[in-house]
Amino acid sequence: MEKFEKLSGVAAPMPLVNIDTDMIIPKQFLKTIKRTGLGVHAFAEMRYDDNGDEIPDFVLNRPAYRAASVIVAGDNFGCGSSREHAPWALADFGIKVVISTSFADIFFNNCFKNGMLPIVMPQEVVDVLMKDAEKGSNARMDVDLEAQTVTTSDGEVFAFEVDPFRKHCLLEGLDDIGLTLEKVASIETFEAAATQSRPWV
Repeated sequence: MEKFEKLSGVAAPMPLVNIDTDMIIPKQFLKTIKRTGLGVHAFAEMRYDDNGDEIPDFVLNRPAYRAASVIVAGDNFGCGSSREHAPWALADFGIKVVISTSFADIFFNNCFKNGMLPIVMPQEVVDVLMKDAEKGSNARMDVDLEAQTVTTSDGEVFAFEVDPFRKHCLLEGLDDIGLTLEKVASIETFEAAATQSRPWV
């Protein structure tokens, strides 16, 4: 997993509330267990019409937001079924940060496990960030995980909270496998001792 330290990028405004995981990655694209290749299908039913052509009005289809790395969203982002494909699709599209007033618990946890940073902010702050995102590609938003701040294109700074353990994992690029590998020496010592004391196992 890549380390997450700082990000400066375009933020896409998605004021819709209750954006669920089926909207993020529709069920017909859940056949794969690969984390790559899903970005093209992110928000598929909002991005494409029945002929597979792009819907020009959808925010991520607009030229200003095609390279967005931040989403500023309405309340209760990532609700619905507990599909890990949702953060996979967002990450593969290029989204690294999602800012909202609240997230569904499973989606929130899955973001951290896949190198993404979900940030919870009060409604009044999200409103400011949403307006900043509406400025388009000329307005870059800065996210500093170490300092735990989000800075608007106008230089307005907002602090956010993040669990210290999850912060550590993102800063060091550690997913569940990476955390386990940090303990390899201890695991090998335990296994050697267990084999010696219980050779019949």
